[in-house]
Amino acid sequence: MSRSVEQYLNACPGDAREMLEQIREMALDVVPDATETISYQVPALRFEGRILIWYAAFARHVSLFPASDAVQRSVGAALTPYLAGRGTIRFPKGKPLPEELIRNVVRARIEENRRRSDSPRRTPDRP
Repeated sequence: MSRSVEQYLNACPGDAREMLEQIREMALDVVPDATETISYQVPALRFEGRILIWYAAFARHVSLFPASDAVQRSVGAALTPYLAGRGTIRFPKGKPLPEELIRNVVRARIEENRRRSDSPRRTPDRP
């Protein structure tokens, strides 16, 4: 189990590591004040107290999470070819990463998290 983002990346095969480092760099370009962490055993970026994105390596692809409903609405049809299951964005190894799409996902997540922070928390009714 990796204890740091660097340990996780160093344990990845070269092609996956390179792609993940590109995702990391793109995301940090959008939000340079984000904090890197490990969450759910994969690299993540935290911003304004909430996890912004997670990214991970797999055998044939790398993934970016989450592709929430809000992200899908914000980014639109450009995201569709990369969606794989609920909340998962997959990028096949050996193909260039869609840089603007990744940056737009990060921007959409910032807005989604800010809306969550601004909305009042629901509390259960008490008798």
